[in-house]
Amino acid sequence: MYDKIFPPKKIQMPNGKTVLEKRSRTPLVIILIMAGLFFSIELTNFDINQIIKNGYKFYMIIEEMIPPKWEHLPNIWTPLMDTIKMSLLGSVLGSLAAIPFAYLASSNIVKSNVINTAARIFLSLLRTMPALVTALIATFVFGLGTLAGTVAIFLFTLSYVGKLLYEQIENAGMGSFEAMESLGMTKSQAFRQAIFPQVLPNYLSTSLFCFEGNVRHAAILGYVGAGGIGLLLDEGIGWRDYASVGMILLVLAITVFAIETVSEHFRKKLV
Repeated sequence: MYDKIFPPKKIQMPNGKTVLEKRSRTPLVIILIMAGLFFSIELTNFDINQIIKNGYKFYMIIEEMIPPKWEHLPNIWTPLMDTIKMSLLGSVLGSLAAIPFAYLASSNIVKSNVINTAARIFLSLLRTMPALVTALIATFVFGLGTLAGTVAIFLFTLSYVGKLLYEQIENAGMGSFEAMESLGMTKSQAFRQAIFPQVLPNYLSTSLFCFEGNVRHAAILGYVGAGGIGLLLDEGIGWRDYASVGMILLVLAITVFAIETVSEHFRKKLV
């Protein structure tokens, strides 16, 4: 069917022979994308008329946020510090916990398909769970507060850094590792001395990058009772106090920008 709709192009060679040019898959890809868009629009009841009709309300809310309520600033510092603290603690603990899981998931280090598969499935399952869902579960286990948010960030960081780290380990040079094993070192000793120094710069860079994102994630964990500045955001939006919400978003944007700037500076030095 595809050959009939999009027949291959014939090319006349200098020696008189005719060859068929390799068919392009671009038309097929375009058709599949268009079909996917059509079914997505049907299933989600997407209505462009509603966007055109009510889109102006979004700008009305932004107008109500400006100017922000400056007298609300003293109420923001404590929740903001809670957000930064649970982001930092969750990121550090998650990055450290990712090392043994990445070690077990690396097929060039641990020669066991069962262990490799189990570690990779565990990391994949953690990655499939949104941070909000993990935080919601954590609030039922540990109660409301920043502990639940820290646990959610810890699990997300573990899955994210662990996935990238084991891929970096599998791409590392194995010559020095095998030489150290032949001298009588155990796998873990050879890994610490030969492999980990190779992946350490990228590992630290990935951990810093993850911390940047975790600050943003932590800002909304308060919606499920996990503490931090998200509690103030939820309260401000709930009471339609958009001027206070504007102040919260302004402080949060400045904080995230400062953290990203510092993190990017150190990441450039690591790579």
